[in-house]
Amino acid sequence: MGTENNRLEISEPLLVEPDNHGGSVESDDLEKIPDWKEQITVRGLAVSALLGTLFCIITHKLNLTVGIIPSLNVAAGLLGFFFVKSWTGVLSKIGFSVAPFTKQENTVIQTCVVACYGLAFSGGFGSYIIAMDERTYKLIGTDYPGNRAEDVINPGLAWMIGFLFVVSFLGLFSLVPLRKVMVLDYKLTYPSGTATAMLINSFHTNTGAELAGKQVHCLGKYLGISFIWSCFKWFFSGVGDSCGFDNFPTLGLELYKNTFYFDFSPTYVGCGLICPHIVNCSVLLGAIISWGFLWPFVTRHAGNWYPADLESNDFKGLYGYKVFIAISLILGDGLYNLIKIISLTVKEICNKSTTKSNLPLIKEATDGEGYKLIAEERRKDEVFLKDRIPTWFAASGYVGLAAISTATMPMIFPPLKWYLVLSAYVVAPALAFCNSYGTGLTDWSLSSTYGKLGLFLFASLVGDNGGVIAGLAACGVMMSIVSTAADLMQDFKTGYLTLSSAKSMFVSQLVGTAMGCVIAPLTFWLFWSAFDIGLPDSPYKAPYAVIFREMAILGVEGFSELPKHCLAMCCGFFVAAFLVNLLRDVVPKKIAQFIPIPMAMAVPFYIGAYFAIDMFVGTVILFIWERINRKDAEDYAGAVASGLICGDGIWTIPSAVLSIFRINPPICMSFNPTS
Repeated sequence: MGTENNRLEISEPLLVEPDNHGGSVESDDLEKIPDWKEQITVRGLAVSALLGTLFCIITHKLNLTVGIIPSLNVAAGLLGFFFVKSWTGVLSKIGFSVAPFTKQENTVIQTCVVACYGLAFSGGFGSYIIAMDERTYKLIGTDYPGNRAEDVINPGLAWMIGFLFVVSFLGLFSLVPLRKVMVLDYKLTYPSGTATAMLINSFHTNTGAELAGKQVHCLGKYLGISFIWSCFKWFFSGVGDSCGFDNFPTLGLELYKNTFYFDFSPTYVGCGLICPHIVNCSVLLGAIISWGFLWPFVTRHAGNWYPADLESNDFKGLYGYKVFIAISLILGDGLYNLIKIISLTVKEICNKSTTKSNLPLIKEATDGEGYKLIAEERRKDEVFLKDRIPTWFAASGYVGLAAISTATMPMIFPPLKWYLVLSAYVVAPALAFCNSYGTGLTDWSLSSTYGKLGLFLFASLVGDNGGVIAGLAACGVMMSIVSTAADLMQDFKTGYLTLSSAKSMFVSQLVGTAMGCVIAPLTFWLFWSAFDIGLPDSPYKAPYAVIFREMAILGVEGFSELPKHCLAMCCGFFVAAFLVNLLRDVVPKKIAQFIPIPMAMAVPFYIGAYFAIDMFVGTVILFIWERINRKDAEDYAGAVASGLICGDGIWTIPSAVLSIFRINPPICMSFNPTS
């Protein structure tokens, strides 16, 4: 952002109708750009549907186990390149004439896949939708204050698909008129979108295509290893939650009791390879603080702070401390980052309005290289602005969809009255702008934070008579709008850098979202039918289901029913999360990189330490690899991680089918002390 005043400022009319002299210099040497309709192909959409299904399964698996989902954008771009290249190669060999595979088509596939699997997250299948179901209601306790039997809506394919169709498209229309402002005027970086564009651009050069081929081979190898290992593990996993490699006391039985063990999960090791070192170390630190010190300390006060004979999942006991302290860390981190990003947004907008650039329209080029860079940027701007999406179309689309959603949502969730839905849609574009701007600055989407704010607000407004369902449903509305708006703007940035049409980006987002509205619920239903989702002894604990329902109950009831000293501890961790984030921002960057991230620390507080061990193993492997050969690590670590995650994710399909047909693993491998 600091160099933006040194860049060329070009007005829109010049870009739309460049002068003949400027246009002739650049048009002869540069590649031909296909029309926006040619960028969207049948083969591209078929590959998008296939990859969207795979990534939805992976996202559900992560969402229902630990709730940490790494970015799969690179894997989407890489696998899209691999599948279409393979497709065109096979057809060419058997004599068919095929259209060339362009980077624009590659970008459309990546955009479509990300839009599709994004709904597996923002659709709430591991959070607010599961929080409404009967299992979560019973898990919290039928006699728990504010937890009413009337506030239960069990998952159903029909209403989930309908819900996604009425809420998921509004975010796409909310910020379309601001695409030029965000990408060209503010020159926001959108780091993930920029990195994806650079990757796709590199695939479509000779040297880049060669490296991409090696990366695909590497991904395929580790996908096969991961799939075979997951299959092998299944034979020893028996029935229940205490058998197999997933419960291997690698660090000893005493530490195993406190969930410190390596469970041989390719998915979590892959996440450790993708996630930054500080995230993995923060997760491990959170596990050590909670399961190494805090929970043993609280347990020693059983009988004094809470009744000693409670069930392990009773909120009046240790379970309550786990859930509410995790919530306080998440909210402290989320609130700090929300305030920070809104402040940055306001500051940057004020700077833009007061220090508008006065650079001349045409910058004098001192050499050929300088002129080439200017011509390149002019061409990107021209392509980006060529295929316009009319403002009237975006506005009427948003108003029409908001009207349909306002009428439909109360039918799905009766406590959420039409005027509450309408009020959400009135303020949503402003929140979507804040989130999209913040994502462009920091690469951090705070969609779940905006969702939690909506949850608290609407739950408290509706009160005892349906506030829990109303709050959870409002959370879904907010999350869907701000998440899809940020994703769209990030994809516009990717399209800008790959010379893809803005119109093809928008259409591919619409198609990918429509795919996601069907594929995400269907793939979730596979898990729901095959496994005991949400139970404490299930592999798929759905940790955020309990957290989101408890947040809604807190919005309605307040803090009166927390266990002894729990509120004081929650306040302490909330303030600590806020201060740690503040410290990360005020100290020099070389020190800040070693300060943990509270949001990442919060997850093991509730779930356990085992996945933190796995992710730390991944980060240690990457750290050693970088020390031995940094270039190889940069080129192949993402491919290895994606292969490990995808292989384990693919095994979920046959595993679910076996479970549906009640075919159990033949062996239960378990460990007990000798005496």
